[in-house]
Order: sequence, then structure tokens, then C-alpha cells
Amino acid sequence: MKELRVGLLGIGTVGGGTYTVISRNQADIARRIGGKISIVQVADRNLELARQVTGGQVAVTDDAFAVVNNPDVDVVVELIGGYTVAKELVLKAIANGKHVVTANKALLAVHGNEIFKAAADKGVIVAFEAAVAGGIPIIKALREGLSANRIEWVAGIINGTTNFILTEMRDKGLAFADVLREAQRLGYAEADPTFDVEGIDAAHKLTIMASIAFGMPVQFEQAYTEGITSLTTKDIQYAEELGYRIKLLGISKKTEAGVELRVHPTLIPEKRLIANVDGAMNAVVVKGDAVGPTLYYGAGAGAEPTASAVVADLVDIARLQGTTAEQRVAYLGYQLDQQQVLPILPIAEVQSAYYLRLHASDKPGVMADVTKILADLQISIDAMLQKEPQEGEVEADIVILTHITQEKTMDAAIARIEALPAITGTAIKIRMETLSR
Repeated sequence: MKELRVGLLGIGTVGGGTYTVISRNQADIARRIGGKISIVQVADRNLELARQVTGGQVAVTDDAFAVVNNPDVDVVVELIGGYTVAKELVLKAIANGKHVVTANKALLAVHGNEIFKAAADKGVIVAFEAAVAGGIPIIKALREGLSANRIEWVAGIINGTTNFILTEMRDKGLAFADVLREAQRLGYAEADPTFDVEGIDAAHKLTIMASIAFGMPVQFEQAYTEGITSLTTKDIQYAEELGYRIKLLGISKKTEAGVELRVHPTLIPEKRLIANVDGAMNAVVVKGDAVGPTLYYGAGAGAEPTASAVVADLVDIARLQGTTAEQRVAYLGYQLDQQQVLPILPIAEVQSAYYLRLHASDKPGVMADVTKILADLQISIDAMLQKEPQEGEVEADIVILTHITQEKTMDAAIARIEALPAITGTAIKIRMETLSR
């Protein structure tokens, strides 16, 4: 095998980790592929940092297009992020006949269809294991390891920031705002945490996984996204009392009516392994018709965990040099001309079980009125928890767990319940998943 020459765009956290992992494990990598992977050029706006990380052993530039246009570069590793310049660089690299490795989930979720089409037309590889769940090889599992299966659903904790926040809220009883500040201090959350806490980052990753699982184009714009900013410690504690944990999950299911593509806080039975994934860790459960549920767990971010996935993609490209497009695994698991444009279900059409918390006057007949509304709409109750009013108050919290029903039916019930004279404020609704079948 000839030497694989790599151009690295960005030498921040992941780029630096990638350079370190390749340098440290060069001998083992060579034994695996029968040749050498070498970073020959690095682009970063901070030239001093680039020289510091590389020790002056590699050519550095502040012009990313110089790397993309370098005839001595075989593979471009894009670690810049964002939608705009990164897209231009990736498409230019493809046009120049270079393979691409990227950790940019936002880019692929929004522009993946265009990028994969361009790569297919040019006959080059676009690899993106690091774009979803950091060091967990979930892309390879979906595309290759589970290729004998008809995938039924995918569900995952795929954002470490929100998982850290929810874990701290549960363990320490702190409010969301307080834990967010601590997450920012520790470096788990960005100064502007919107993409994380509003579920956008998780939706990018879920979009990619769902496309591979179900053989459809990426459709991020149709994903339902709900974050964790309105969650309270009270609901986390009540869920615990009922035997559940609350996690921000990305969930995609293929049903007869269409594909569910949704990110939101979710109650999971505490006996499930994924319910016990805490801190900044990630985990994904995939249900295949032949294999059943399978769990993938590990670090979803960080310098070397993510670099592990980047370098694994480079190893794959090194092995595949000289092969034709027909001999390679398709970008999204299915051949591009075999993808199906499947309808994405609006959230109102999704079926789920629900957690409801109501604030009600502590007087006779309230529960009867609530249960009658649910019965009229054929919503079955699975469990109920009624809390005593706090000292000096005349209102109490009522928590109801329902069996599966359609979201629009549940919303209709909530509207009628909130109209009852004894109910104050708005009802809190959180979806529930068993992840068992």
C-alpha cells in the first residue's frame, strides 16, 4: 500500500487529538494496513497553535483551501465545523478527487445529500464515523455490523452536555440554570449552549443515523426537536419515585405510517441499561429484526475519543485505496439510487406513552373529572402519584403515567383537563419509552 497523505483542517481539540493518536499509534496502524498514514499539512487560523501541536514536523498554513488544493494530499480531514466554509471546502476537496473524513454532523445533516451525490459522481469516499457519538463506532455498526437486519428503531443519548446536566439535576437536586453554569465552567457546555440544550445537536446526529438505518435521504428539516430547558428537578424526582429516569433521547422508528424522527426529554424505566448512562457519556440502542436490541456505549466527545473515530476512518480509506465505488460500503448504508424517500411523521401523529403532571385543588372530585376525560378519549392510565399539598398550600401535584396513545389525542385531553376549574397552570407532558421491543 502506498502512503496515505492527509491534510488536516483544524487543529483544535479534535484535530490535536487526531494528530496525537496518529503519531502515537503509527506502528500499530502500519501493522494493520501494511503502510503508513501521514499528516503532511495542517490548516488553522492559529498558526502558533498548529506549530506547537505538530512540533514543527508538518507544513502549516492559515489557508484551508491551500490544503484542499494541495496535489500531495490524498485525504482531507475536515474538523472546522459549521455549515458554510466547511461545505465549500468539502465540495472542493471532492471536486479535486480527494477523499474526505469529517466530524461535522451539522454539515452532513443539512447538506449530506448534496455532498454524497458529489462524492459518488467523483468516485471518492466520504467517511464520518466521528460525526455521531464520538468514539462509539455506531456508524460502522449501522452500515456494516447490522446490515443483515431490517432496523426497526434507533434511540440514543447522543449529546453529552445535556446528559451531564440531567445527571447533575437528578443527583444534586439543582435547577437547570445552576447546572448549566457548572457545565460551562467545566467545559462540557459552550458559552452559547443553544445547539446542545435545545436538542439541535442531537437532531443532527439522529438524522444521520436514521438515514442509514432506514435507507433514506437525510431530512433534518423535518426532525422534531425539543430541549431540556423547561425541565424541573420536581419532574426528575417524581419520575424517580415511579421507577423512571429522564434522558434527552434521539428516537427514530419506522412504522407503517412513516418514520418518526424526534428529539425530546424522555422517561425510560430505570432498569434499562441506557437509563443508567450518566455524566457526559453517550449510548445508542438499535433494534434489528434478527438481532434484537443492541447497545453501544462510550465517550461521545473529547479529543482522543473523537480522534479514535477519525483515525478509524482514515484506516478504512487506506484499506480501500484502489477499490471501485461498487466494492465499497455505501455512504449511508444503501446505494444512493436505492434510497427511499419515506414520509416523516409530524409529532402529532406519533404514538407514545406519557407522563403528565397536574397542579390541582386538593378537594373531592378532581381525580374523577381528570380520569373521565382520559377515559372519554380512550387513554388508559398505567400509574398515578398524588402528592400532599405543601404546608400552607391548598393545591397538590398529581402525576399520571398513561399507556400508549397518539400525541394529538393526548394534547386534546390536556386541553380539556387544563380547562377544569380545579386545575391551575399548564400541564407538564413528557413522553415515555420502554425501549424493550
